[in-house]
Amino acid sequence: MNGKTLIIAEAGVNHNGSLEMAKKLVDTAKECGADIVKFQTAKLDSLVSKSADMAEYQKKNTGVEESQKDMLRKLLLDYDEFVLLADYCKEVGITFLSTPFDIDSIHFLNDMQDIWKVPSGEITNYPYLVEIGKTGKKVILSTGMAVMDEIEEAIKVLKDNGTEDITVLHCTTEYPAPIKDVNLNVIKTFKEAFGCPVGYSDHTQGIEVSLAAVAMGATVIEKHFTLDKNLPGPDHKASLEPAELKALVEGVRKIELALGSDEKIPSDMEIKNRDVARKSIVAKTAIKAGDILTKENITTKRPGTGICPMRWNEILGTKAVADFAEDELIRI
Repeated sequence: MNGKTLIIAEAGVNHNGSLEMAKKLVDTAKECGADIVKFQTAKLDSLVSKSADMAEYQKKNTGVEESQKDMLRKLLLDYDEFVLLADYCKEVGITFLSTPFDIDSIHFLNDMQDIWKVPSGEITNYPYLVEIGKTGKKVILSTGMAVMDEIEEAIKVLKDNGTEDITVLHCTTEYPAPIKDVNLNVIKTFKEAFGCPVGYSDHTQGIEVSLAAVAMGATVIEKHFTLDKNLPGPDHKASLEPAELKALVEGVRKIELALGSDEKIPSDMEIKNRDVARKSIVAKTAIKAGDILTKENITTKRPGTGICPMRWNEILGTKAVADFAEDELIRI
């Protein structure tokens, strides 16, 4: 595996509509070692109609039944607050990113970030994809709820309109996502089908699945986080708390080290241990010079500083060149 896994700490709407809480999320993402802190930007009237219902997970996680529009009204920051938030990220020293959920928000964010994160819900939104593509910027594309043909078509729209650098994220859109529905083997499917970098947007509880995704070659990990899972709101319960986010980042960095090189060669530490751990051909009993070396008078034992046992058949049947005491390394 080459390069560093990009870790996106997804704050989303876990600020609950508070700029101050959003800033605390920025601080937390930075302290935990994430590369990017990501939010969600939308104009409410462009995002959702009056009749749109809440998702089942939103009803379950909030304990409230209301329109999706009423729920989101309490969660979204306005454009002016995002300007302040982006400036705060620069001050703190972490990359700001926000997902636009409508075309106006694409235009608003275009001068504020160098990449786009396209959410799963927009993968079939042709006008939206055209606008993203026209910017020519790198795109990270989530694929929750999508079938292969829809993903392929979305990639084509983005590329036809000017985007060349696309990373596809495997994703299961449920909050939290059941482990049995994760299907991490899709990462391999995406690599083969699309020939582009592949990552994982993780909605499961805990960090284990993200770590497994990195071991399978994910180049991007996106994970929701919160200041407190018990806060009101639709996404907190499926999010990591600060200590968990820190553990995720540390775990990913360890796995990167462990993945290392594709070339199978002994490490320097292994070479130091090789003579201790391997065996040599030695005298099983006392041997006189001129005796024939047989299975009865030679064997293999540590250390590995003598003749390699892989030469066993070459040594059998030859004459001893000297007297050898029991356990002495055989010489030829």
